[in-house]
Amino acid sequence: MPKMKSNSAASKRIRVTGTGKLMQAGSAMRHNLEHKSARKRRVLKADQVLAPGQTKNMRKLLNH
Repeated sequence: MPKMKSNSAASKRIRVTGTGKLMQAGSAMRHNLEHKSARKRRVLKADQVLAPGQTKNMRKLLNH
């Protein structure tokens, strides 16, 4: 039986940590940055843990 392919779109957007949590890059950092405060940009720059409801579906796509 051939290997299962992971969803390439999901694998580009989500990474798995060493402890098994799923991390994603946050939204709202693509454009319109000049009206956001420096503090807001600094907070948005950090990766976020994926919401629990989405984690189950993403694990299926990533075969993880």
